[in-house]
Amino acid sequence: MINSLLQRVGVCSWSLQPATPQDLFRGLKEIGLSHVIIALDPLRENPAWSDYSAEAGRAGVKSISGMFGTIGEDYTTLDSIRLTGGVVPDAHWEANWANIQTNAKIASALGLKLVMFHAGFLPHESSDPAHAKLIDRLGKIADLFAAYKIDVAFETGQEDAPTLIEFLNALNRPNVGVNFDPANMILYDKGDPIKAMEQLAPWIKQVHLKDANRTKTPGTWGEEVTLGTGQVPWKKFMETLTAQGFNGWLYYEREAGQQRVADIVAGHRHLLGL
Repeated sequence: MINSLLQRVGVCSWSLQPATPQDLFRGLKEIGLSHVIIALDPLRENPAWSDYSAEAGRAGVKSISGMFGTIGEDYTTLDSIRLTGGVVPDAHWEANWANIQTNAKIASALGLKLVMFHAGFLPHESSDPAHAKLIDRLGKIADLFAAYKIDVAFETGQEDAPTLIEFLNALNRPNVGVNFDPANMILYDKGDPIKAMEQLAPWIKQVHLKDANRTKTPGTWGEEVTLGTGQVPWKKFMETLTAQGFNGWLYYEREAGQQRVADIVAGHRHLLGL
């Protein structure tokens, strides 16, 4: 069962911090995987990535889905990312919206069927003034990608599963789901990742393979660690994912440390060992 999941495994391109497509291809070769979630912003901003599609084809690298970021995100503390994350800040909305429209065109040209991003902290109450604002903005984004026949997935972690489900139901867009990241549930201290996965199962379009340890000081970040050395129960996680009938892709994400290729290789060996 777990083996069938591991036939659909790739790497988040940004985890390898590539300055050029060639950097990305070298890292993937070292890891021994050839499928990626491709970060779309470098393709939009950096001339070094202008011929990515053709170069990836020659390198045998397949982009299965995409990701975009937003302006001004500050992950220094939980409070700073709450204020600056995703499409929440009014100061950056117009510029973000312009970038997102270009990213959608790039994703379509690459033939992607799914794009993920951090929506930002979603309000717990529909009476919160930010709730209507985010329903409007995220609805616009969902409809934009739907016009290109592309699904979108919100990254998990900023809120607990029931809050996210309530927002997804209020948004009510058939092309919207979640990118489930078990480590983020731990990093943000937002509940048990297995229970959250079971609750979010109908909306899970994609999964990140990342590990973490929960904070010992409430209100502060947990610690991201190499997969297999943290608090995600990987055997139970993979078994539960299989039991839920998940048939999407899983991607290694490593956003900390100075030896990311080696860490991803170690994590892959850990999962293969299950």
